[in-house]
Amino acid sequence: MKNFLVFLFVLTLCLLNHISGGGVRIANELKFNKSLWMRCYSKDDVIGPKIIPIGQPYVYYFTINFFATTRFMCTLKQGPNYKHYQNFTAFKVISYKKNGGLWDWRAREDGVYLEKQDKDGSFVQDSVNPQKVYDWIN
Repeated sequence: MKNFLVFLFVLTLCLLNHISGGGVRIANELKFNKSLWMRCYSKDDVIGPKIIPIGQPYVYYFTINFFATTRFMCTLKQGPNYKHYQNFTAFKVISYKKNGGLWDWRAREDGVYLEKQDKDGSFVQDSVNPQKVYDWIN
């Protein structure tokens, strides 16, 4: 019984090491004083709808679930008439070992950009060259 309790304790420590937090950052980098409408959701949480002013970001941090299946879906719309939009996966666990991090999304006139990813799958938080991932839908 004592060995079993030691095993459970060590197993718990190993599992907790793999469970961490994540985050989504959505920045309004649109021109011409356009606002950005945002709504995101996961199985457990709903963020928004929110209006992000020009030049401002919105950041939301959360805990990754035990099974490392946390996923956030987002919808962005360009103001003022909110005709142009995009629906996308804003956060998902890449692998069991790399399950956290901040996914930095930037809404620009020509599309939605994501912060550059390193070779090993981790995200660079200081990137000045995010990658364009989505075009706007009319």
